[in-house]
Amino acid sequence: MKISPFTLERYFAKHEFSAKYLLSSSDCESLKLPELLTMASPEMRTTWDTLSLGYTESAGHPLLLEEAAEIYNGLDAKNLLISAPEEAIFLFMHALLEAGDHVVVTAPGYQSLYEIARSIGCQVSTWEPVEDENWFFDTRALADLIRPETKLVVVNFPHNPTGFIPSKKDFNGLIDLLREKGIFLFSDEMYRFLEVEKGATLPSACEAYENAFSLFGMSKTFGMPGVRIGWIATQKKEILSKMLKLKDYTTICSSAPSEILSVIALQNKEEIIAAHNTRLKKNMILLDDFMGKYTHLFKLNMPRGGSICFPRMLKVESTLDFADQLVAEAGIMIAPSYVFDYGNQHFRIGFGRENFGEALEKLGNYLTKKF
Repeated sequence: MKISPFTLERYFAKHEFSAKYLLSSSDCESLKLPELLTMASPEMRTTWDTLSLGYTESAGHPLLLEEAAEIYNGLDAKNLLISAPEEAIFLFMHALLEAGDHVVVTAPGYQSLYEIARSIGCQVSTWEPVEDENWFFDTRALADLIRPETKLVVVNFPHNPTGFIPSKKDFNGLIDLLREKGIFLFSDEMYRFLEVEKGATLPSACEAYENAFSLFGMSKTFGMPGVRIGWIATQKKEILSKMLKLKDYTTICSSAPSEILSVIALQNKEEIIAAHNTRLKKNMILLDDFMGKYTHLFKLNMPRGGSICFPRMLKVESTLDFADQLVAEAGIMIAPSYVFDYGNQHFRIGFGRENFGEALEKLGNYLTKKF
């Protein structure tokens, strides 16, 4: 397989573990192991303490499948496959797509969502939002992109990196369009349940559409990226079967400790998600105040969900050059729009971390000296 380098991941690899302040990370504050274990029921604590570090079920630990399935209406454990989130995208696209298929993908976005399809030999079109309309993804624009050979539409809501969420009416319109044409839907829902407005959470695509596949996991909403646990949920069990056979050539199975820790987190999901949302709301106030002080430098559409946003920078020719200077001179890392294959005028801010206020203050000091 020939595939282009993963630009965002290579950029993170260069700076993530050396920069003092990470203002670009898309995940919420990571849970600490002792913190999570205090939430465990007596039964799960015993399971953790007596855990054998052997192989696990390839499709996922039965208890993990059951707990994850509780998130979805009308689905059960047989409708899910456990894997690392990145792996799930890879397995799904290789199970469904063939060279010559046409795929439409929301953009800017996570590179796996389109690059894997390209490496298979698919034609890829990008469905881009309207920045001046708060990063609105217009379903009419999507309809114009669809061809007779279109096999798959890939969406990501809450959207990384803009934080956009469509209305439920627009989301239903998207599904109606795809159902009419018999097109599959892959829905990256990694930021689900981190919506700003009460009631803005969309139904999971796999609940709403019989040809949909929903990606979710522990990385973003739960603040547990290090466990590398996610899953695909769908009504299309035959595609899950194909994915499971492909998984024999990737990881075979997941990490036993990671699966048990994920079970504990899912059994305490309301508490964990509420804590992350409290932090996000606090940090969004800080973000709004900060952007209000620097309107001459930034234009920001405030996000509707997730832990990320995508401001435009007004007084630089390249946010990549600015980002390189910023990390070198101030130890602050941002993700320039270059790593999203989306020009040179934007950058991603992640506001899910506990030290967000301190990092913003350091950025403000740098901007005052620079401009």
